[in-house]
Amino acid sequence: MYLLSGILLFIICVLFFLLNHHRKKRILKKLRSMDVCEKIRLLDELTQPFGFSYHCQEDIMTSTLNAWQRQFGYCALFDKSAPRFNMVFDCEPIYFSCDGQTWLIEFWKGQYGINTGAEIGIYQADALISPDHYTKTLFHSISDSELFPLSMELFHNGKKLFSVHENHWWLTGFCMGSYSRPKDLVLNCSLTFPDHCMLQSFVTEMLRSGYEKCELNICNLTVSFCFSSPKTDQPEVCRLIIWWSSLQNRLSCRMYCLITRSCDCTPDRILYLYYYLPAAFRHMLHLKRGFIQ
Repeated sequence: MYLLSGILLFIICVLFFLLNHHRKKRILKKLRSMDVCEKIRLLDELTQPFGFSYHCQEDIMTSTLNAWQRQFGYCALFDKSAPRFNMVFDCEPIYFSCDGQTWLIEFWKGQYGINTGAEIGIYQADALISPDHYTKTLFHSISDSELFPLSMELFHNGKKLFSVHENHWWLTGFCMGSYSRPKDLVLNCSLTFPDHCMLQSFVTEMLRSGYEKCELNICNLTVSFCFSSPKTDQPEVCRLIIWWSSLQNRLSCRMYCLITRSCDCTPDRILYLYYYLPAAFRHMLHLKRGFIQ
């Protein structure tokens, strides 16, 4: 009886292996039959509902202008809850007031699930907010007429990962299948403000946050700086949660690279994951503050 059960289990395992192997070969054959433009079109079609598109020149995923996340705005609670959703990053929120409104411009760099990435977000309140209410206020995304020219370059231990420039309210870049510790990342940022009032208010708050004048490069209405170690207070999160999220991210990156090892480029890897493990594909693109998704 035990012998027959063992033989049956062995046969089932062999059949599963053969069927799975055949399925992988079919997926790879399908991908190889598609040209590059077709792959990118399909990739954009699949990722747009998540608020992202593939940036071919830089080989990254980046947020679209009308991403669904735009309607939710931003508040400090999002940063505090992020590690619970496998997002471990350094953040630099800069609050300042100008023309009867309080603004929030925030910078992030770190690990987002299986993605090493960075963000610049621009948000505004409906009125002037007192400093004790900054972290309790929900800020709204800016309108199309208020978009800023934004630029950022992300480096990992001195090696450039990507560079992206665009008029945006939430400029992002994510390298799929790459693991990094936030402290090993350096983000070079550049923002061009619409007027001197906003520029001066932002610079004043940057100096108050701990940046030195020599760390800010100002040319006309453009300010550039390097975000390496945060100057502002970071959200209070249990170290065990951060450790556990980081461990999960590292293991997930290894699994992603292992599963997609037969593919040579990012579009192929992502599309392979879509066909082979659709649930993992969807999870991979949940890149923004999980509790509102």
